[in-house]
Amino acid sequence: MFTEYNNLPNNSRVWVYQADREFTIEEIEYICAKAILFIDSWTRHGDDLKGSFTVKYNQFLVLGVDEGFNNVSGCSIDSSVRFVKELEKELKVDLMNKMNVSFKEGEDINVVKLSDFQQFAKDKKITSETIVFNNMINTKEDFETNWEVTADKSWHKRFLV
Repeated sequence: MFTEYNNLPNNSRVWVYQADREFTIEEIEYICAKAILFIDSWTRHGDDLKGSFTVKYNQFLVLGVDEGFNNVSGCSIDSSVRFVKELEKELKVDLMNKMNVSFKEGEDINVVKLSDFQQFAKDKKITSETIVFNNMINTKEDFETNWEVTADKSWHKRFLV
């Protein structure tokens, strides 16, 4: 059952999928239409899930589910992963690579391999003040407050010199 993202409670569970490139306007329209259809049919062992999504910076797809309505199960998480993999295939974009790391350089968002990020940190191109995206967050509240942070406030800090 689809609901507007703003209507999800702060303790809703979220998953962040980072694209390896920016989406076009047409792709965002497509993603939105497909996401609404998917969420409207998203269930846990036959019970409806109340979910939503948002697209940030034309590059991040965030799926959320209100676990106060119904908890997700392994099967329902698997179905959301299948949905994201379908989008990857249809749009020829990588959304599942957890070895990619994103950070801001001015207003630009860079997505690089983890090994490149580590090298940038060694070379001091990435500092404690660099804005990074912590895609490991689990709740809507964390997404709203701890997703886009300076590197020293995220798991990324382990690579800082």
